[in-house]
Amino acid sequence: MKIVIPGGTGQVGAVLKRALDGAGHEVVILTRRPRREGEVPWDGQTLGSWAAAVDGSDVVINLAGRTVSCRYTAANLQEMMDSRVDSTRVVGAAIAGAARPPRVWLQMSTATVYAHSIDSPNDEATGVIGGAEPGVPDYWAYSVEIAKAWEQAQQRAETPATRKVALRSAMVMSPDPGGVFAVLLGLARLGLGGPVAGGAQYVSWIHEHDFVRAVEFLIDREDIAGPVNLAAPHPLPQRAFMRVLRSAWGVPVGLPATKWMAEVGAFVLRSDTELLLKSRRVVPGRLTRAGFDFQYAQWPQAADELVRRARNRARGGSAARR
Repeated sequence: MKIVIPGGTGQVGAVLKRALDGAGHEVVILTRRPRREGEVPWDGQTLGSWAAAVDGSDVVINLAGRTVSCRYTAANLQEMMDSRVDSTRVVGAAIAGAARPPRVWLQMSTATVYAHSIDSPNDEATGVIGGAEPGVPDYWAYSVEIAKAWEQAQQRAETPATRKVALRSAMVMSPDPGGVFAVLLGLARLGLGGPVAGGAQYVSWIHEHDFVRAVEFLIDREDIAGPVNLAAPHPLPQRAFMRVLRSAWGVPVGLPATKWMAEVGAFVLRSDTELLLKSRRVVPGRLTRAGFDFQYAQWPQAADELVRRARNRARGGSAARR
């Protein structure tokens, strides 16, 4: 198959490209700064010569959007909104104008669209969309508005020949440098991977192999359209999640952090506390009902496998430096 991935140079794009290349597919990456073979320039805002890559493709997987790993200033939040909505709109325009449109358009979305929830899980059918929860920061509601606008831009696109799926993804765990797993493991190794603000908030996650397998599953399943949660079926409270990760690496303790300590740490890391404090208790209702079988359904199994590869990567890097 020919698969076009707008915004495919980040961590998730690298995970997908590695797997799809390995499966023998032709993968084209749309990026603002093409550097490698198979990368095509685009600006994520306007139609251009890049649209020729979409015409005649089998699948489009749009990952474009400003990273959420930043301070949630008003300017950054607006850039998150604009980059997601604009890129989705223009991908839809390219598909609508194609003589041979792709048969499926998988559009990245986020599990952040759901409400902050500790007591009950959120699936696609009964999950509560966030934005009106009492007692949470106002800007969390704007994050939900970004997610909603992102999905609405895909829904509004006039692409009758192309099935549309919105990927409400949890954090994709891979040992690649710079990814969320690398950051969390780094904290655990330093002894800083303890409970944050009590640690009752849930962490939803998905192992990279299951993320890729779910994407492949959704490409093949012509009967599935609309929002789909990409998350392992067993999210964990943050304190348990980090305890498992520490155990996998062999770190006996993790220092706890209060809310204000998390704010300081997020400032130092140029990130935001929403990523640490919002409870994302998301479960894969549609995938499970469709018969998708997770290879890494439980976090201890996934953490052990990811740590093993992280250790191998570290040993390989040390050997290379010697």
